[in-house]
Amino acid sequence: MLCFYNTAARRKEPFVPLNPPRVTLYTCGPTVYNRAHLGNFRTFLFEDVLRRYLCYRGYEVTHVMNITDVDDKTIRDSKKAGLELGEFTRGYTELFFEDLDFLGIRRADHYPLATEHIPEMLELMARLEQGGHTYVAEGSVYFAIATFPEYGRLSGVALEGNHAGARYEADEYEKDDVRDFVLWKARKEDEPFWDSPYGPGRPGWHLECSAMARKYLGDTIDLHCGGIDLVFPHHENELAQSEAANGKPFVRCWMHGAFLNLKKEKMSKSLGNIVSLAELRERGHSGQVVRALLLSAHYRSTLYFDLDELTQAAATVARIEEALRRLEDSPVSGEAPGVISAEVASARERFVTAMDDDLNVPEALGSAFGFIRTLNAALQSCPLSSADREAAKTLFSEYDQVLGLFHREQLTLEAEVEHLIAERLEARKQRDFKRADAIRASLADRGIELIDTPQGTRWKKA
Repeated sequence: MLCFYNTAARRKEPFVPLNPPRVTLYTCGPTVYNRAHLGNFRTFLFEDVLRRYLCYRGYEVTHVMNITDVDDKTIRDSKKAGLELGEFTRGYTELFFEDLDFLGIRRADHYPLATEHIPEMLELMARLEQGGHTYVAEGSVYFAIATFPEYGRLSGVALEGNHAGARYEADEYEKDDVRDFVLWKARKEDEPFWDSPYGPGRPGWHLECSAMARKYLGDTIDLHCGGIDLVFPHHENELAQSEAANGKPFVRCWMHGAFLNLKKEKMSKSLGNIVSLAELRERGHSGQVVRALLLSAHYRSTLYFDLDELTQAAATVARIEEALRRLEDSPVSGEAPGVISAEVASARERFVTAMDDDLNVPEALGSAFGFIRTLNAALQSCPLSSADREAAKTLFSEYDQVLGLFHREQLTLEAEVEHLIAERLEARKQRDFKRADAIRASLADRGIELIDTPQGTRWKKA
């Protein structure tokens, strides 16, 4: 049975979507004032695996991830850069998609921009106003949390600390400091603004997600995900304003990923201890290796990052690629299924059992490597039957469908390197082995390992 840990319930629960097989999934995307860091992408990757696994289990997933392109930070930093807000955020949005592709994260169905959904936000505010949940102060509109008795249900914060009239104008604030939060900010000098019934201004951060989730997924959504740091205040505020406005449950299951820590500290831009995918790419690490590292711990467990850990991740990827290569190159003997076909069903069952248990990726990977050991032993003892080989290839394809790791990485060689490979082959034909060995050494210096097989010369990144 498929179960997920529901943050609101504080326990694992069977996953039952509202309208199966359809599943609605909303995930909080980046605030595009800077390049997203490795900790952000750990969350985005867990959400990618969640969506992949739901599809593997036969669900039809509609995935929405917002892009926050107007808030305190984007406005502040666009001013510093001397750029219009749209031009400033567009550049970081493009970098975000570039990083998604590097990690092999599949694209969501919708990436709504906050600046393109102001009418939906104003509509939601009107519903809140009609229900008596808002008030105006100094030209800004606030949500009165005292009008929503269930405030704190998600995060566990207590309403007792709230004082009448105490409110927050800022989008973000300290954990457990409960005050009324801003829905619409009155216009300030040198800030972008939109017209509204409350006067010119701009939306607060929390309002944006509620309005966009409702537009694309409806009043009640099956899954809402993000980093653990978003539980309060962002998701708590989303829940309050959505349910107050719509009169229906907002989210059936909340899922949150744990931090990625660098030297025992949370990785964050505010602490100045971030690592970007661009940095890792420049160091020569592939997207598959970084992906393997980020999947090495359960999504609800803190992952402690160190550059040395990438060595272990690279070994994991190399082990997978070697198994795939050996399977592809293995000779075939006969048609009848043998030991591998029998093992595939058991391996698949272990994999599904692990993933059904709140996306236990480390255990699922363990089961996959158990199958690789069995496969390697079989390949050493005798040729596989065609049925066995196809069964193993199908299983690897299923692993890859969910985890995105079980494929041979396709590297694009520069024209000069391709020429050297061809030149080496020609040198071998001419029995000029000294030249052939020199070319192999030259390619090795570039990080390219050549593998000579009966089917021809193959290569991989060393």
